Amino acid sequence: MGQNIGFISTRFAGTDGVTLEANKWAEVLEKAGHQCFWFAGELDKEPEKSFHVSEGHFLDEQNRKINDSVFGKKLRKASVTEKIHALRSLLKVNLYEFIEQFKIDLIIPENVLTIPLHIPLGIALTEVIAETQIPTIAHHHDFHWERVRFSVNAVEDYLHMAFPPCLPNIEHVVINSAAQEELAHRTGISSTVIPNVFDFETPPIVDFEKSREFLESFGLNPEDVIILQPTRIVQRKGIEHAISLVKELGDPRYKLVISHEAGDEGFEYAEWLTDYARGLGVELYLVATQVGDPWKKSGLNEKLYTLWDVYPYADFITYPSLYEGFGNAFLEAIYFKKPILINRYSIFVRDIEPKGFDLVVMDGFLTKKEVKKVREILENQESRQKMVDHNYEIAKRHYSYEFLRRRLDFLLTNFFGTAL
Repeated sequence: MGQNIGFISTRFAGTDGVTLEANKWAEVLEKAGHQCFWFAGELDKEPEKSFHVSEGHFLDEQNRKINDSVFGKKLRKASVTEKIHALRSLLKVNLYEFIEQFKIDLIIPENVLTIPLHIPLGIALTEVIAETQIPTIAHHHDFHWERVRFSVNAVEDYLHMAFPPCLPNIEHVVINSAAQEELAHRTGISSTVIPNVFDFETPPIVDFEKSREFLESFGLNPEDVIILQPTRIVQRKGIEHAISLVKELGDPRYKLVISHEAGDEGFEYAEWLTDYARGLGVELYLVATQVGDPWKKSGLNEKLYTLWDVYPYADFITYPSLYEGFGNAFLEAIYFKKPILINRYSIFVRDIEPKGFDLVVMDGFLTKKEVKKVREILENQESRQKMVDHNYEIAKRHYSYEFLRRRLDFLLTNFFGTAL
């Protein structure tokens, strides 16, 4: 018998990694006969399955004021504590209404008990989980101790309580082995590793005509060579290396396209990148305004194109991240059979590189050797095809929906005694 499953976060919208991965989990769970429902401060899901609470968004004005008062500071005023608990109380009422309205049997907090972008929501949810003993799979993408911006704070008490909470009815899931070890070391909490996945059993269906129209809407031509940076514009993505690569390739046909928006970390880096590219004479195209979530099923905020319309016409993918919890864009590039330049960030070195993928790899900086290899790949169709086919088969073994099904099957069996 299927369960009613409630996904909870600050946002389920757009193309950020947490939203995309939650959608994949929901897809696998719904195919197994479960019903999925959504609680967040921003939603683009079906209205009949959504519970929208604007105060639950990390950009909510009250929450932003709280964050400004507690991060980068050691002292927390009593008035700030009162604001935290006032918002916590409001959100707690809404969480109970969500659970009651959709008769939720199990909840899946997506990163909301992991990174403290919304402290009142994390506290409220922790209390609800403790009070109801509702089965919970807490899906953790990036912890607060992994981000410098949270290292100085006035909310250590709340971080220990709720980010993440240690409760008997929570199964914790992390996306890499380093996070698993660090979580156990810091909190004593055991966890299951479920890396990001993709539906490698079902190759992509590509609408080349729609992809061509998308590129032409930005003034790009079929003869242009598209270098795609398929990430948000945040500093840890190392996008300046992608700009340098296009500069070093030295061909005016080569155009750099960035598919996502600047995220929750400000817009200064995006402005700097634009100036940097202009100074090097690199044509930079920011296309996020027309790109939507490929898993979205509602007509809300409908965008003409999805991320899947960007990948097919890309000739090469750049992924020079300095740090990633796992790397969604890496799997997307493999899925669409595109060659990749990747920086050896720590999780890649530890969890991905040993699998044997064929990639152009840089180690913190771009050299002539990597530029030469990229040029050779772009100019040799036969070797490029061999490379991407090899990568697809490896990913199919290690990062498929079937792998996710098996892991979720194990976790649900712990709670309900039955498999997916």
